[in-house]
Amino acid sequence: MSTMQWQRLLDDQRIGKPSKDYHEIGRTPFHKDYDRLIFSSAFRRLGHKTQVHSLSHNDHVHNRLTHSLEVSSVGRSLGISVAQQLSQHRHWPDWVQPHDVGAIVQSACLGHDIGNPPFGHFGENAIRGWFARYHEAGGLRNLSMAEQFDMLNFEGNAQGLRTLTQLEYHQFKGGMRLTYATLGSFLKYPWLASNPLAQETKKYGVLQAEAPILNEIAKRLGLLQLGDHHWCRHPLVYLMEAADDICYAIVDLEDGVELGILDEVDVMTLFAPITGPLVVPERTPMTDEYYSTRRLALLRGKVINYLVSACATAFIEQEQALLQGCLEGDLISHTDPVTQQVIGNAKLLARKRIFESPQRHRTELGASAILETILDGFVPAALERIGNPTREVSFKAQKYLVLMGTHQPEASVTAYQALCHTMDFIAGMTDKYAVTLARQLKGELL
Repeated sequence: MSTMQWQRLLDDQRIGKPSKDYHEIGRTPFHKDYDRLIFSSAFRRLGHKTQVHSLSHNDHVHNRLTHSLEVSSVGRSLGISVAQQLSQHRHWPDWVQPHDVGAIVQSACLGHDIGNPPFGHFGENAIRGWFARYHEAGGLRNLSMAEQFDMLNFEGNAQGLRTLTQLEYHQFKGGMRLTYATLGSFLKYPWLASNPLAQETKKYGVLQAEAPILNEIAKRLGLLQLGDHHWCRHPLVYLMEAADDICYAIVDLEDGVELGILDEVDVMTLFAPITGPLVVPERTPMTDEYYSTRRLALLRGKVINYLVSACATAFIEQEQALLQGCLEGDLISHTDPVTQQVIGNAKLLARKRIFESPQRHRTELGASAILETILDGFVPAALERIGNPTREVSFKAQKYLVLMGTHQPEASVTAYQALCHTMDFIAGMTDKYAVTLARQLKGELL
């Protein structure tokens, strides 16, 4: 059976850059990846993008930026823990230190939500719904079937790869020029929207526009090919995914308590298999809101420490299956029963009590109306321009195109490329900017 090799999987060469970086003392190319990500404008905008609670007026709940920072912290711990054990094996490259692997996973985690549109996953659904209606009206007729899939199944993960490799810093010349190892660890779904697996899982990680980039990354790292533009995952993706799951499961519940959707006792009971028997202090003026969240914060550290250890152990136990690209399910599903129980119950509680709360439904319906207003204006304007360089676009379309700034498509591009540029502009918006722009477009702020 074919097996991937750590020597290739940890490639420190940068995409889009012919020369190799030197390993400075204490700062390898992998640590520089983290710096490039954290200083990027795309990452900075995550501070005003929805994590779970759209347009919350409570500044204590998480946004995409704080969530990404926390996931990167957990991911770093996972990467270091795993590499400390793997570095004892003879097949491990001697030039890679445990902290290098920590930096790779940390960077992949830092960028894992960088392609998300305004209003998070509900924003993705709103965009898909809009394009479905637009397609029914014949709006995507000039696109190939594969290109239509990209728009009809808009996916933040695929937009994220485009952001990292095309849009930031060196535009369309490698983007951030991250190392192949970091990009491989970021690629959660290394296949296209046209792949049957995407239709089955409703997930994909690469747009048609970036198919050559996917192939370049995969071949450079020695990922195992499973089909046309379809590769197995990089083993470190499983650590990035586990770090995200841990933070979702734990921190989403804290936000639920902060917003009054959940009771502290519900969360403490759920953590009890790890933290020990539930002890609820007597209610006094000093044990309400602030101290409630403080107690959960103290428990959080113990829970995360346990879950990180469990996931690292599972990774080591499953190393051969990971290198052969044949691991079934995610890493959490191979951990001990307590870990599976706590994370599973946390996700179930969040789904029942947080994701189904009336407050969330109201804000998401408002978010959908906002994105529809924006798409109604910018998509037709972008398509009006292409195909005939000598034709004057309408006065209104000119205004929309000017607002797109550097994302404005040239008249010579294809309809698909024009839509990709348009979605670069829209997906890059923060929640607040999208709200303000939609109100302006409807004449409410004149």
